[in-house]
Amino acid sequence: MSLPEVVSYLRKDDNFLLTGHVNPEGDAIGSSLALAEALSGIGKKTALYSRDPIPGLYRFLPGWEGFSSDLPPGHILILMDCSRRERAGIPAGAAFRKTLVIDHHETECEPGSVCFIDSRSPATGMLVYEIIKKLDVDLTKKMAMNLYAAISTDTGIFRYDNTTPESLDAAAELVRAGAEPALISEKVYETWTRERMTLLCLGLGSLEVRDGIAIMAVSREMFEKTGTTIEDTEHFTIFPRMLKDIKVAAFMTELDRGVVKTSLRSKGDVNVREIAEKFGGGGHRRASGYRVSASLQRAKEMLFKAAAEALRSRG
Repeated sequence: MSLPEVVSYLRKDDNFLLTGHVNPEGDAIGSSLALAEALSGIGKKTALYSRDPIPGLYRFLPGWEGFSSDLPPGHILILMDCSRRERAGIPAGAAFRKTLVIDHHETECEPGSVCFIDSRSPATGMLVYEIIKKLDVDLTKKMAMNLYAAISTDTGIFRYDNTTPESLDAAAELVRAGAEPALISEKVYETWTRERMTLLCLGLGSLEVRDGIAIMAVSREMFEKTGTTIEDTEHFTIFPRMLKDIKVAAFMTELDRGVVKTSLRSKGDVNVREIAEKFGGGGHRRASGYRVSASLQRAKEMLFKAAAEALRSRG
């Protein structure tokens, strides 16, 4: 589906339920909030769903209180920053009139849905920005704050290589519309609790480096010792990637006994999506993820092996 087609689709229907993926972050939250406000601005009825609570560091975003864990009937489902219902935590029996996917990940669309997917875009927030421009709705300060948060978090505050001229142009317009870069940056990156900082220190103590591969991990014991949760690991992926000469960086989280979530990042030309796909995951060339049923140590060894094979295949 092209941009004009998705805009036409949104104009001709009503009663939309917007949701991002489980464990939502800046792009999923900000994109959903901005599009919901834009649709309301052209007379559409909207609701916001999130299976998981909105993380504390994003509770400064205008409208975040509108998210609910309720699933009202009769809506068109809009999957934001993900392409499948299970990724959004939608129960299997939930019924919707239609499903629209708006996403920037390299992924297959939900069967039976209509899709606006552009893997070249740096963020789903950028796609929503383009949609809002075509909807001819005024860009409010609330939309600008949410979209700037969405785009900036997925581009690492415009320092990752997915930063494009278009995203910088959009950021400039969002600032003119009322977005506050300093406030957003402070809230997202500089409002840590002491418990979260202690968790980071414990995680850094777990760092293992082998032949260009760095893995950092947080265990259930670390969460229990510090009184923290998975919400407190937001942005921990940047730390193993900081090491010089690292080609593949990973951050692992022990969700439950025997369940490990892994976030992958790369430097150079390593395609970490291919590594993630070996474990049933996916994502982008430079940023991907997956989950495995294994102990934390076993998950590390599996990843070291898979990443080493990926590096050898590059010659």
